[in-house]
Amino acid sequence: MDSTDLTHYKALVAKLPLLRKEIGKVIIGQQEAISEVLISLLAGGHCLLEGVPGLAKTLMVKTMSDALAMRFKRIQFTPDLMPGDIVGTEILEDDHETGHKVFVFNRGPLFANVVLADEINRTPPKTQAAMLEAMQEYKVTYGGNDYELPKPFLIIATQNPIEQAGTYPLPEAQLDRFLLYIKLSYPSEREELDVLKSTTGTSRPNLQTILSDQDIIQLQKLTREVHISDELIEYINRLVRASRPADSPSAFVKQWGEWGAGPRAGQALVLCAKARAVLNERFSVIPDDIQALAYPILRHRIALNFRAEAEGITTDQVIKELLTTVK
Repeated sequence: MDSTDLTHYKALVAKLPLLRKEIGKVIIGQQEAISEVLISLLAGGHCLLEGVPGLAKTLMVKTMSDALAMRFKRIQFTPDLMPGDIVGTEILEDDHETGHKVFVFNRGPLFANVVLADEINRTPPKTQAAMLEAMQEYKVTYGGNDYELPKPFLIIATQNPIEQAGTYPLPEAQLDRFLLYIKLSYPSEREELDVLKSTTGTSRPNLQTILSDQDIIQLQKLTREVHISDELIEYINRLVRASRPADSPSAFVKQWGEWGAGPRAGQALVLCAKARAVLNERFSVIPDDIQALAYPILRHRIALNFRAEAEGITTDQVIKELLTTVK
């Protein structure tokens, strides 16, 4: 990287705190969740947000899109939603040159830079699966033709941990497609008081555009060039392998684990650690990056046995044990 590129990239990275400040004009609190969504964006992956109703999940995603000047679409997932409703479909139109009728592909709401899949577990598996190709291949196939999705492309799905009646839990294969599984908690007393004061009047914050879609593409490229030492990559490898009960040095994992994370978890941890370094205006990964991201990266890639479920053991407890055991 020459000095001109370095200066350019430093200028882009310097805008990331401004981006967080703009989002903070609308979203009070939830700093950790906002950071993790931005890490997912910089790493070029997708994320799943889980939280009870009323925690501003939708507003957070919409605000981020506004501050990034990227095309935003929201899809409300319902039991009667069909794959064609999100991917698109062919419609019959007149060809004014030939006078014949022709089928033309009408792109669905997936063709946006940021797609909010609201309450994804409310729709049947057939429609959930329609997103798999888009999430993995960044394209849509319809009628034998491939249609490229715009870049950057980020799917942020939400689900509600309560009211599980009539829902369709995501299968493990689809959960693994999400780079991060982010859990939102209730705001603190001070934050909730600020929410009450700031959202019940007439004033509305005026958001400014901080970064463009092309800026994000360049930051994603920079993220992959961030330095990570061989020692930290070996640490990540040990951490992921220790999540597998058969090979784990942890008695806790052996007792409560059913199966552990695959190699994709290690790839996600390396990439997201680099993204966290960029977000914090660093150009090398430190151990804190890995330990902070172990929870959202591993919690949906570890399965517990029946005894663990009966005893109320959670995957976050297993990850905490892994971080203590693996050095």
